[in-house]
Amino acid sequence: MPQARIWTQTADQAIVTMRSGGATWAAIGRQLGLSRNTVIERGRRLNAALPLRPVTVMKSRDEDGLDDPNRPSLRAGHPLTWGLLTDAPFPEGEEA
Repeated sequence: MPQARIWTQTADQAIVTMRSGGATWAAIGRQLGLSRNTVIERGRRLNAALPLRPVTVMKSRDEDGLDDPNRPSLRAGHPLTWGLLTDAPFPEGEEA
């Protein structure tokens, strides 16, 4: 039967500090000489979390007005319409 791991205050602090700094569980495990899963389990018990990422607000298609059937036509070369023409791969023709 495996022995129970005795966690020290230093190891706990390292997990919390590194995780709040954005380190991965694997990197923390390498630093402490432990497996990734061991560090994940301890980190969850300590509530160690990544820093919050800034929220990016994306405009919906309704805000762009692209779904409005009465909108004016798009200019020549507009990314939406030009992408429809250029994003698809060029079809390979059969040689005769």
